[in-house]
Amino acid sequence: MTDHDTTPLPPDDLADRLTEVFALVGPLYRRVQRKVETDAPGQGLSVGIRAVLDLLREHGPLTVPQMGRAQALSRQFVQRMVNDAAARHLVETRPNPAHQRSPLIRLTDEGRAAITAVTTRERALLRQVGGDLTGADVTACLRVLARMLDLFDDVDVN
Repeated sequence: MTDHDTTPLPPDDLADRLTEVFALVGPLYRRVQRKVETDAPGQGLSVGIRAVLDLLREHGPLTVPQMGRAQALSRQFVQRMVNDAAARHLVETRPNPAHQRSPLIRLTDEGRAAITAVTTRERALLRQVGGDLTGADVTACLRVLARMLDLFDDVDVN
């Protein structure tokens, strides 16, 4: 069997290959986390604040519980990140017509500028990924990671 075989792997072989994925994802995440925090010290954007700003840029106003679910983070952690971002005037709260006790969090103009600057830097860095990667390669990667994430969908992050 080759890596390019299109037949599904038997469960034991699949488990071995997915273990290889886990072995790469952890170090990749930690390196990206360090890079984000060292490249944006003047902006004071921790990985947590960056995640909040990115979610709001992508989805518009959200509640803290919605952000926690979207990122598999505890509500308490997200609330701390929202508080830190609010103290820096990067986000603001608005009344939530659907739930009075859970306000909507939205980006301020300063927050939008900060996340735009970070994502512009990240995209410039990602353009440097070399090799012969194809759209099909990236699609397959996303499919595998999404399937792995689905496996752990029942894990309580609070």
